Parts: sequence; C-alpha cells; structure tokens
Amino acid sequence: MKGARALVAAMAVAGVAAYGAAALVTVADVLGRRIGLPIEGVVDLVQLFVVTGAWLVMPYAFMAAAHVSVDFLLTSMPRKLMLALRAVAVVATLALLGLMLWQGFLTFQTRTMFGDRSQQLGIPIAWYWYPLLIGLAASMLGALLQFRDALQGKPDHD
Repeated sequence: MKGARALVAAMAVAGVAAYGAAALVTVADVLGRRIGLPIEGVVDLVQLFVVTGAWLVMPYAFMAAAHVSVDFLLTSMPRKLMLALRAVAVVATLALLGLMLWQGFLTFQTRTMFGDRSQQLGIPIAWYWYPLLIGLAASMLGALLQFRDALQGKPDHD
C-alpha cells in the first residue's frame, strides 16, 4: 500500500507542477506580448496544463478525504454505523468513478479515432484525455486507500 500511496502523492505533485506550468506560460505570454514576442499556442498549452493538473491532483483528494463531507455527523455515530455509511459512500464513489472512466474512455476512443487536434498547435487531443483517464483510475485507488484507512481507524486527513 505504500507504493500506491506514493504513486497517488507523486501524481499530485505532477498535477501541482502542471498548474505551475500553466501560470508560467501565462505570465511569459503576457510579458512577451509587451515586447512583441507572444507565446504561440498559449491557449492550447494552458488548457493542457490545467486539465492535467486537475485530473492528477484529484486522486490525492480522495485518498486524503479532502472532499466536502459532514464530519460532525460521522464523528458522533457509533463506529460500526460510521463504517457502514463509509462503505456505502465508497461503493457509490467507485461506481460513479467507474462510470465516468468507462464513458471517458469511450469518448477518448471516438475523439482519437477522428484524429482530433488542438486548434493552435495541433497537439493530439489524446494528450488532453490521458490525464483524465489516468486521474479517474487513480481516484478509484485513492478512494479505496481512504476507506482502508477508515477501517483501520486512522484519521481522515493526511
């Protein structure tokens, strides 16, 4: 399980780095425009970096139980009831993430079958979909890791 946790944490670091890259490209473009050297394809690049950041950070949020919840209700319940509710929540979460992954993969196949590319730089559209698919699959892992922690009585947040 340490390897799975390390993978999810490394993905989160990569996601934050992607957000940083989006900010750097944006700032460089703004400064470049002032001296007549704008960055070509800045919209494509920023979109790719932001999409990558969002989907790679999401698994960590599941693992750390960082999503919105009603903790005061759970903490006041008997442990068995709390674990039962968490089990129902993790099953619902896995079902929803699985459905999103399946539908995302079907859409990915369609978009790549037609050879779609970004408008400005012609980046293959698949590069926008890889982080989504990887992030959804890893989010399922993150949800399972968090549920395992709950079963072991570990605190919700890392």
